[in-house]
Amino acid sequence: MKFSRQQRASLVVAVAVACTSYATLAQQAPPEPMSFFVTSVGLGDGANLGGLAGADAHCQRLATAADRGDSTWRAYLSTQGPNAVNARDRIGSGPWYSSGGRRRVAADVASLHGDTLELAQLGNALGKVISMTENGDRVNGVGDSPNQHDILTGSQPNGRAYADGADHTCNNWTSNGDGTAQLGHSDKQGGGNGSWNSSHPSRGCGQEALVATGGAGLFYCFAAN
Repeated sequence: MKFSRQQRASLVVAVAVACTSYATLAQQAPPEPMSFFVTSVGLGDGANLGGLAGADAHCQRLATAADRGDSTWRAYLSTQGPNAVNARDRIGSGPWYSSGGRRRVAADVASLHGDTLELAQLGNALGKVISMTENGDRVNGVGDSPNQHDILTGSQPNGRAYADGADHTCNNWTSNGDGTAQLGHSDKQGGGNGSWNSSHPSRGCGQEALVATGGAGLFYCFAAN
């Protein structure tokens, strides 16, 4: 089919208008609501969070203060023992979006943890720019003072609990003394800076031990619905 010069000009104008309208709509589309954050503060008693229930309640309080209390919030923490809980099983199905700028963290649980070789190669979006607090603030990391990038998780890289008999959860998040907690790095950059959810153990479970390791008793919170 041949078009006249006038028809071609009209078609170009129509396409340009459509593209402009689409761009305008995209700019006006509201951001996704926050569904992931790093706690801006810990509970102040080391890794004694009052168990999973206490940690979840802390997530809920902080989210409510940030006007996101309409969702059910869960702490990304594993426990150990006969009734062990996997952190990955507590946080819903995704997708999740960060507080600052509402950037997508991961589409689903498999993407978050790199369950397949392809997903592992793609990785998730977490890191210093995206792992923000509920207030949209960055968490101090490598190069900042004080460094607070150590995040309590008690988890293996796949998001599951440890089953080796050693303490990786500070007695299932009730100890502020003996024991250790497995930590992730909120500013993970790969290589020597470790993983977002399983980089190394803490020096102990007390607040001073967590600070000395490079943290502040912070943890991840996810909207489970």
